[in-house]
Amino acid sequence: MRIIPAIDLIEGKCVRLSKGDYNTKKIYNEDPLEVAKAFEAAGIRYLHLVDLDAAKTKVLTHVNILERIAAKTGLNIDFGGGVQTKADVKTLLDAGAGQVTLGSIAVRKPVILYDCLQTFGTDKIILGADCLNRKIATNAWDRIEDIDIISFMKEKVTQGVLYAIVTEISRDGMLQGPDDTLYNDILDQVPLRLIASGGISKMSDLDQLQRTGCEAAIIGKAIYEQRITLKQLESYA
Repeated sequence: MRIIPAIDLIEGKCVRLSKGDYNTKKIYNEDPLEVAKAFEAAGIRYLHLVDLDAAKTKVLTHVNILERIAAKTGLNIDFGGGVQTKADVKTLLDAGAGQVTLGSIAVRKPVILYDCLQTFGTDKIILGADCLNRKIATNAWDRIEDIDIISFMKEKVTQGVLYAIVTEISRDGMLQGPDDTLYNDILDQVPLRLIASGGISKMSDLDQLQRTGCEAAIIGKAIYEQRITLKQLESYA
């Protein structure tokens, strides 16, 4: 199972939120590149980079930070947050992202998701399927749609989706463990490469997700709060 540390960006700084609430913002480092280099030094190969400003404004804000990290490290970066158009995807791939995550736009304008899959390839596009109580969330998690997550993902797989990040919002940043039951149910019914996100707080959570069959796991606050150390992740890898 791939281990993917997360860097969430607000105003160019490395932050974390709880349950996606911007009012809970906590700044952990002023320099995201410094954080990314620390991950790489620990043997980490992947990075989940999220533009939280763009998630709100719908305008890419931190392409320059993506470019810096891609130029100064060898990390394989997936980038998400506020991606609205096919042109946005091209901009991010050109800036050094290995994959780009499409979230809200995949709900509002599914033709854009399909077009990007066809143009850039299924290995370059990740479906961002955030949910609360198994209902899809959009607009930086401000809106809960009347769409069942498993039905949603089944539909997107028929359109070519290969990778999906699934975040249960109630677990995100809470350090209370991932929603194993949700991931089990998804993998029982939907043939894709599932990336777990939200709630991971200890190494045994990773063991459980691996047993569940997740292809990768994104870890955020657990690293910054020292619940999981980079040394432990180095050993795990």
